[in-house]
Amino acid sequence: MKRFAAGLVGVALLLASAACGAPAPHAVSHAAAVSAPAGTYPVGVRTLALSRGKARPLPTTVWYPARQAGRDAPIAAGRFPVVIYSHGLHSLPAYHAQIVTRWVAAGFVVAAPAYPRTREGTRRFSRADVRNQPADAWYVVRKVLALPAFAGHLDGSRIGAAGHSAGGYTTAGLFTAGHDRRLRGGIVIAGAGMAGAFAGPSAAMLFVHGTADPTVPIEAARAAYDRVHWPKSFLALPGQDHGAYLTPGQPGFTQVLATTLDFLRWILYDDAGARSRLELAI
Repeated sequence: MKRFAAGLVGVALLLASAACGAPAPHAVSHAAAVSAPAGTYPVGVRTLALSRGKARPLPTTVWYPARQAGRDAPIAAGRFPVVIYSHGLHSLPAYHAQIVTRWVAAGFVVAAPAYPRTREGTRRFSRADVRNQPADAWYVVRKVLALPAFAGHLDGSRIGAAGHSAGGYTTAGLFTAGHDRRLRGGIVIAGAGMAGAFAGPSAAMLFVHGTADPTVPIEAARAAYDRVHWPKSFLALPGQDHGAYLTPGQPGFTQVLATTLDFLRWILYDDAGARSRLELAI
């Protein structure tokens, strides 16, 4: 795993400058429970040449439960919730595959766009463009839900979001006033809030942060957490930095994987056992 330490100087000031008008606390509204898969799946992968207009190309990697592992493999039998994953500055979806594919093996479809102004290799880098990425992310969700190759296998009523660093800010930015009720929850990893975030329909939020993060101080994440008036949880990783814990074999990885999987199983499969293992504030 690489590019987790990309600079975010000024992003917190840029994106977290406004307080939000969140509703009073109440339970997340879920549809009828759907059983979470008991086993694991092979992982398939597709790449999509998406674009939100000529100025915003969004090449997207989609990992999904498959009949057999491999590129463009047929999707597995069943209906699966969708998670939109957002990378950080100077990063790419591929750098997050080691944790994301473990979510997929557990029964989730994960779509990860490479954002046009913050991805590695862009010729027009701009950290200010992070404010445009929530709209990009939701565009990608809509396109993935409409893919003919996945027809009948995606449950558009169960959508989650996750992201690391600037992608964590992007994730928070999806939860503004009027956001789609199908968006049930988000995971903010080494990120914080965006202006106007944590408003609109109730959704659950999980924050994951290293206590020694030199890029996004944990205090920024805790301030964002304090603004959430929905079911929420905060996983603090003592002594951990900006994201080494997302790499298998590194300290904290096992805990992060277990907690994020429990969170996704709870919000997207209504898994009561997974919920019971989370330390939730409601």
